[in-house]
Amino acid sequence: MSSGLQDIVLAEPRGFCAGVDRAIEIVERALIKFGAPIYVRHEIVHNTYVVNDLKAKGAIFIEDLADVPPGATLVFSAHGVSQAVRHEAARRGFSVFDATCPLVTKVHVEVAKLHKEGYDFIMIGHKGHPEVEGTMGQLTEGIYLVEDVADVEQVQLAQSDKLAVVTQTTLSVDDAAEILRAVKRRFPNVREPKQQDICYATQNRQDAIKVLAPTVDVVIVVGSPTSSNSNRLRELAQRLGTDAYMVDAPDDLKEEWFEGKRSVGLTAGASAPDILVQQVIERLRALGAVSVRKLAGVEETTHFPLPLGLGDKAMGLAPKT
Repeated sequence: MSSGLQDIVLAEPRGFCAGVDRAIEIVERALIKFGAPIYVRHEIVHNTYVVNDLKAKGAIFIEDLADVPPGATLVFSAHGVSQAVRHEAARRGFSVFDATCPLVTKVHVEVAKLHKEGYDFIMIGHKGHPEVEGTMGQLTEGIYLVEDVADVEQVQLAQSDKLAVVTQTTLSVDDAAEILRAVKRRFPNVREPKQQDICYATQNRQDAIKVLAPTVDVVIVVGSPTSSNSNRLRELAQRLGTDAYMVDAPDDLKEEWFEGKRSVGLTAGASAPDILVQQVIERLRALGAVSVRKLAGVEETTHFPLPLGLGDKAMGLAPKT
């Protein structure tokens, strides 16, 4: 092949975050403890490989709780759910395990707390994303979605005396900052979160792309089309002036992407498993790459505990090391 492809440069960190690790483990442990099927509301995380792997083990993914039989075990996805879904699950008597990422739960708790203090909210996020639907569904009124700066200029609030802003956890850090500036220009007294809502893993992976993209000829992001944080990585690399493509599996790679390219940067969204990264590396080797090296980057040590009833003691399992 005449691509001239030589070097693979791995972003650090990349791939699974603590919230995704926890969500997948909740489903796997529920399957061990209660047996198949285990019902999961929405894709547990936005990754085709992960979802298909759990389906093969006995997980059934549903959107409507009417599709869950009485007495079943139900898992809420990592993206979180509205209060209406929680109430319906309780009313139907399901045994529920909540795999909502604790960093999303933090946003839900903040919304509930400030709502009691009389606050309305502007939420920065993508319409239709399950995390946005879950956060906005913490309230029946008084929360307004903005997707971009133009939305900020047009949003009509019932009141702005007590106004707080919350953010989807998987946004572009730079885009969210620009939208937040627009919110603060229009509503100078708006209350911001003490810590930004965009999660550590999203931030770290975007920071790694900012280091990686200028040093390579093309960037490949491993992630599924529905994955918000993976899409943001591809967009960011392109914004930095580097050709960038997202692949759900190694077969998605196209030879023409690498024509005239010597080095390829490789990263993975927070819901993409390392096995896919390894398979993409093998495919790139088949296309001519001979060396693989890692960039220096942040080492992530965050770990979230499992829900009661699925922890190591409850399962009779040795703790994870």
